Amino acid sequence: MLNHGLPAALEALADRSPVPAVVDCDAPGPLPENVQLAAYFVASEALANVAKYAHATHASVRLTRSDGVAVVQVADDGVGGADESAGSGLRGLEDRVEALGGRLFVTSPAGQGTVVTAELPVG
Repeated sequence: MLNHGLPAALEALADRSPVPAVVDCDAPGPLPENVQLAAYFVASEALANVAKYAHATHASVRLTRSDGVAVVQVADDGVGGADESAGSGLRGLEDRVEALGGRLFVTSPAGQGTVVTAELPVG
């Protein structure tokens, strides 16, 4: 999964996504393995949700790093209205991110798409 690094793994997720997705990585330097895994799973679950529920035509995955924090963000142009309390997927992501001392944010106004953002401390 991460044999060729997180950027390549994110590109592979985007390539397999039934909803066209682009990846933008600007995370200089190596990230700790646990951060890479968490970022990968956030992107994977978020893209799966886009395909299942969003009715989107486009998605994006962005990975950045600054001030000791890696940020992975998945956005779509779908119907919005994601409810963190309605299923186990987003709650599971939140648990995984918080276990590393990070934070997960979901912004999903009805009719305006969804943005899932995970902030992961790099140490």
